[in-house]
Amino acid sequence: MIEFTIPGEPKAQGRPRSGKTFQGKPIMYDPKDSRYYKKYVAIVAQQHAPEKPLEGPLNVLIKVYRPIPKSMTKKLRQASMAGLHRPITKPDNSNYAKGIEDALNNVIYNDDSQIVDLVIRKFYSDKPRVEIRIEEVGAVDE
Repeated sequence: MIEFTIPGEPKAQGRPRSGKTFQGKPIMYDPKDSRYYKKYVAIVAQQHAPEKPLEGPLNVLIKVYRPIPKSMTKKLRQASMAGLHRPITKPDNSNYAKGIEDALNNVIYNDDSQIVDLVIRKFYSDKPRVEIRIEEVGAVDE
């Protein structure tokens, strides 16, 4: 099992942008925020990476801790800290997961297609971060 924390405010994967090369060919690219966040996640993950990337099926748990909005009432803030009030606003869970999955390619595992179970949870916290746990799925006898 591999567990680690990515400190700082979580960033969701942005929509791909399109442009043209100098030769006029269309290209697609990540928005700047998404690109930088993926690099940051990869740097943090390298400190916890196995000697060679994992190759089999994987279970992944991602816990996203978003900052508590300043406009939140004291009562809601307390409920948020206890995990009773959770974010239901955008960005979507899947957008958080996509950027993180891509960033871990060739660092923790060979490809994010190896993920067979994925759980994403959003919380509020006064310490924004992302907690990740990756487990290899046990071998099945044929």
